[in-house]
Amino acid sequence: MGAQEAPTLIASVQRAFRLMEAVGAHEGGAPAKQLARETGLALATTYHLLRTLAHDGYVHKLEDGSYVLGEMLGSLHTASRTQALLSRVRPMLSSLRDDLSAAAYLTFYEDGEIRVAEIVDAPRAPRADLWVGFEDAGHATALGKCVLRELDDEGRQEYLSRHRLPDLTPRTITDRRELLRRLDTVSGAPAVTDLEEYALGTVCAAVPVFRGETPGALGVSLRRDRSSALEDATARLLATANRVTRGLSLTI
Repeated sequence: MGAQEAPTLIASVQRAFRLMEAVGAHEGGAPAKQLARETGLALATTYHLLRTLAHDGYVHKLEDGSYVLGEMLGSLHTASRTQALLSRVRPMLSSLRDDLSAAAYLTFYEDGEIRVAEIVDAPRAPRADLWVGFEDAGHATALGKCVLRELDDEGRQEYLSRHRLPDLTPRTITDRRELLRRLDTVSGAPAVTDLEEYALGTVCAAVPVFRGETPGALGVSLRRDRSSALEDATARLLATANRVTRGLSLTI
């Protein structure tokens, strides 16, 4: 067989990356003409690329005409760090799924919302039907209630002031005072449960995890006919949650 062919590269993408590298090398910014000289690009090409990069937020044009790196790169860096953290703890969720034959979930409280960061499932451990987003169902899920339990009174009230408590099943708690009462009742319990409050036929359990100061929850979902296994799952959940928190605390 002949030598392996070289990969096909897109020159315009390479030029854009070279240009962003050149912009990043100047803390106070640099004008287009200087960037063109440093990258060896034609001035017209430099202007076209800078205009496109500025439009999409990858560079920013200052009032004096100089260019600096844009906010979008910061967002990409944050997303990359989050992906690296999740890759570190994903095997722990996979092990939890396999040990309990249940889908595993990881959520965090970010920007005032309860958001799913990771779901690890399998054909024999299918995920729950997420027919309503977690941002609108924090009151009805074990994961959401677990996060709310970790907030202080002010944090809970602030969250509830921005969220309705829709009736998702006949078991859903829709009264704020009752929800707060139940959160206080389970404040010392190792796990928070959802007994068909989010979806009929599905039960869940969740325990807290932390990413630095950010509270989150680790949980599993089971079919209703396996609800007796929730209590046995709690010890495994707690052990895994401790490992997940340690994994998320390590510096990338």
